[in-house]
Amino acid sequence: MKIFTVGSKSFVTSFQLAGIPGIISENPQNALSEIKRLTDDSDVGLVLVSDDITESINDELTTLRSEKSTLVFALPATGSEKTEIDYRVMLKKILGV
Repeated sequence: MKIFTVGSKSFVTSFQLAGIPGIISENPQNALSEIKRLTDDSDVGLVLVSDDITESINDELTTLRSEKSTLVFALPATGSEKTEIDYRVMLKKILGV
């Protein structure tokens, strides 16, 4: 099972440093297209998306989540005001490692 990230350059690069490939997309509609393409691939089990992109496409993502078996999970964007996030720790929690 593969994991991919979709988001800003800094978000994707953070995960690439941990060995997780990603697609850089600053535009929500382009990101949605990439997410749809990834969820069509049966080898992809998890798509991590920066939450700054998901805000405007939340309804579409909800529909996609209900139709596909691939998990699409929004995470705080790099530099988010919410809090500083250690993505490695969060990823381990998501995967149950």
